[in-house]
Amino acid sequence: MPSRPEDVRRLAGALPEVTEGAHNGHPDFRVLGRIFATLWVEEERLVLRLSRTLQAEWIEAEPDLFEAVDGAWGRRGWTCLTLWEADEDMLAAALLAAWREVAPAAYDQI
Repeated sequence: MPSRPEDVRRLAGALPEVTEGAHNGHPDFRVLGRIFATLWVEEERLVLRLSRTLQAEWIEAEPDLFEAVDGAWGRRGWTCLTLWEADEDMLAAALLAAWREVAPAAYDQI
């Protein structure tokens, strides 16, 4: 079943210390003030902060689902996830991976 913006809000909000804010007119999700995901509601896509290694692995494995953001941001690991192609398990895994990129080391066990 495809994921929807409300699924992003529910799953991201369930992670520790997450707050929803806004970035350039789009809802974003932060852990202790650091953005790990930005939701493009109308476009039904999610921009995630991933490690460059994980970004490359997921783009290779799921090219219809993931793509690097254009330019320097993409070279830093920022990655687009197409929501209507993602099931809830993949969405949850992607959000958790992005959250881990910015969360304090004290949360490593999650």
